[in-house]
Amino acid sequence: MAIVRHFSTALLLSAGLVFAGGANAQQGPVRLLADPATAVLEVGTSMTLVVRAVDTAGQSVELDLRFAAPMSVLRYRDGTLQAFSAGDFEIIATAVVAAGGVAPEPLRIPVTITWPAIDRVDLNASGERLFVGTMIAHDPAVFHRDGTRRPEPSITWTSSEPDVATVNRYGDVTAFMTGGVTITASVEGEIDVPIMFEVATFPATELSIQGGVDAARTGDVVHFSAAARGPAGELGDLPITWAYTFVPDDSIRSPGSAAIVHDGAFVAEVPGRYTVLAISGPLTARKSVLVHGRDAVQQIELEGRGSVSNVHTSDLWVFEGVDRRDYAITGTWSASGWAYFWDVTDPTHITKTDSIQVDARTVNDVKVSPNGRYAALSREGASNRSNGVVILDMADPAHPRVASTFESHGVTGGVHNMFATDDYLFALANGDKYVIIDVRDPYDPKYVSEYNHPNSRVHDVWVRDGIAYSSEWQTGVVVVDVGNGKWGGTIEHPVFVTAVPYPVGATHAAFPYEQVATGKFYLFLGDEISGGRGAAWEGPGADNQRYNPATGEGGVQGRMSGYLHVIDFTDPENPKDVARYEVPEAGAHNLWVEDDVLYQAYYKGGLRVVDVSGELMGDLGAQGREIAVYKPQDPGGFLANQVSVWGGQPYKGHVFFSDMNSGLWAAKVMPKGSPIS
Repeated sequence: MAIVRHFSTALLLSAGLVFAGGANAQQGPVRLLADPATAVLEVGTSMTLVVRAVDTAGQSVELDLRFAAPMSVLRYRDGTLQAFSAGDFEIIATAVVAAGGVAPEPLRIPVTITWPAIDRVDLNASGERLFVGTMIAHDPAVFHRDGTRRPEPSITWTSSEPDVATVNRYGDVTAFMTGGVTITASVEGEIDVPIMFEVATFPATELSIQGGVDAARTGDVVHFSAAARGPAGELGDLPITWAYTFVPDDSIRSPGSAAIVHDGAFVAEVPGRYTVLAISGPLTARKSVLVHGRDAVQQIELEGRGSVSNVHTSDLWVFEGVDRRDYAITGTWSASGWAYFWDVTDPTHITKTDSIQVDARTVNDVKVSPNGRYAALSREGASNRSNGVVILDMADPAHPRVASTFESHGVTGGVHNMFATDDYLFALANGDKYVIIDVRDPYDPKYVSEYNHPNSRVHDVWVRDGIAYSSEWQTGVVVVDVGNGKWGGTIEHPVFVTAVPYPVGATHAAFPYEQVATGKFYLFLGDEISGGRGAAWEGPGADNQRYNPATGEGGVQGRMSGYLHVIDFTDPENPKDVARYEVPEAGAHNLWVEDDVLYQAYYKGGLRVVDVSGELMGDLGAQGREIAVYKPQDPGGFLANQVSVWGGQPYKGHVFFSDMNSGLWAAKVMPKGSPIS
């Protein structure tokens, strides 16, 4: 058999070396064959798929092949096909031939992906008892036998006794008279789930709303509760429907009401007077709250910058060196493996102190240990395909020296991201897993252990209190005990805790954050989605991104999308998707949260500074929580005046951020009331 090489671009599925052996003399026209010719598999599973080029004699021919398919639903790599979403799709295999050569016809490989069998259905009723004139809603969750959740299941609802109670297409059950009734949810034609009610006479004579406040700001979550009484006293199991009415503070300029009220939790996006309603049977209780604007905006001022305009800049890390001065490292993207070192002790006078070139196309990530003793540079696209990480001795942080490299246990396939503790470095290995490396002696790094989540691809990992949070695209965030011990994990033997999926399926980065004031633990999860396929504005193609001075064409930043999800992870057994922050057409990237402030790199949207204080619920952007925005436009940038902020980091009262087109920037969010300079 011959060697078949596979290439990867943003829209291509790549594979590794599938065949090896001597080349054969070609006999006649070449065609592409797949074994099997069609692929059928379940979501969450994988299968072997072999594609080869053969001549008329059936002998393998050495050709370069590439594969195109929807990356959000399936992946083909190293001869293995993985499935992420159900439906009928196809992989298109094409051959790459030299100029003047004749390529065989592209091969279309049909792929059918089915869902696993349904194992469990939770109807999640909003109440337990049904009374005449009341309503109970359902929020079904459908799970497969492997524990994953079926997205948007088709459910048909029926009532055994419509005269007693009816059910609509959404699972809302309304009672009309006393008697028994069975409500049945038929899920995907696979399983029927009955729930029985004995409708009783409505028992309450009084209904009131308790709790809450008289005034709040947009974005503040206000909690109300309903209290019901009847002839026998207080009633605790009455179904309650929550709603609200709205009077704007400015009837000419103000938009319509925009608020959420769920189980008595209320949050408003628009200033005005809201009346919260609790409804049960013939009774309605009301309580009003006056909502003011959040007034979160503060001035942000540029302090200094370290200009990089000849190549794309990637990630940054700011740290205090062992000499007690402050430094930053920035990487480069598709720029021959350079990393730059900066003295940022005075952010108004940022000075480049050194640079290091490693064998790589891209130094995507840079990290420094909390004690400043070592740093690490990730490598992708090495000339000898032996990537891995380069570990630096930071005894002289202005002029670091290479201490060692680590190039085993899969990291040779490319290291996209890392996380550094004082003793251990977590390094991604070819996007399949993360490897844990003992770096207590930076000159002699040692393999410790690894974690590879089944049927999943990993993009990033962040470690806090002995728990690793890895961002794994369609799988969501995978939570692993790597030394916390609560779930039995150690650094030598990581133990899976849970996975937190969310519907977009593009989990790119996660930041765990404990909010001291509320006691809540949040996961901030960012998407990364390239291009705008299917949107009204899809953005320019890849050919337009680099400016061509000969033709005057190009120089336009590509379109990105995706947004930030906020997960309430206070109870790891019951994570809840509670809030979001989105800048349309900008594209979320790396993030940091400190002192209840979010620093979100939003590519074309610049650096966004957002108030995330208090309980979080709903659309943070619409609630007026944005504190400041900085868009680093540079007419001399790699792409002139094009904003593409990669990542930001708060540090000692300043915020440092990297822009792909212009390098390192430093700014300061000014206290309220500061004069504008």
